[in-house]
Amino acid sequence: MKLYRHKVQYYETDQMGIVHHSNYIRWFEEARINLMDQMGISYQKMEEMGIISPVLSVEADFLRMVRFGGNVLIRAVITEYNGIKLAVSYQVIDKSTNMVQCKGVTKHCFLNEQGRPISLKKSYPQIHKLFEKEFAKGKRLEKKREDNENNSEKEKAES
Repeated sequence: MKLYRHKVQYYETDQMGIVHHSNYIRWFEEARINLMDQMGISYQKMEEMGIISPVLSVEADFLRMVRFGGNVLIRAVITEYNGIKLAVSYQVIDKSTNMVQCKGVTKHCFLNEQGRPISLKKSYPQIHKLFEKEFAKGKRLEKKREDNENNSEKEKAES
């Protein structure tokens, strides 16, 4: 999947020209919607079908400052999925340095229009397959990232 690109706007910053923390949550949503578009199921289409997916929780770790005029890439990866609940992890990466500026996670569930939990696997198997496929990709990506981190730590220990 292509990473979501964002250019930091002036209104997203505080008096010091640093991105206000609340904007990262908006960027997570933009990246999640972009991911779903790339998966082949837009958020709008899901809502038209009567499926809503509210945010249950949000976590964000701010590692480095992002400033006005900066360009960031946001990686969104499905890290948990069971047909009823979904978790997406995010990395906000400075485009010029490739450094991770912020990491986060959002957790969601799937509800019908009456606000009752639904299983995509049972009620919308075609959508379930799209999420399942992306979740499998996310697991492979996380495994690869862990392997790279372990190799880096091993190399440091040996030197």
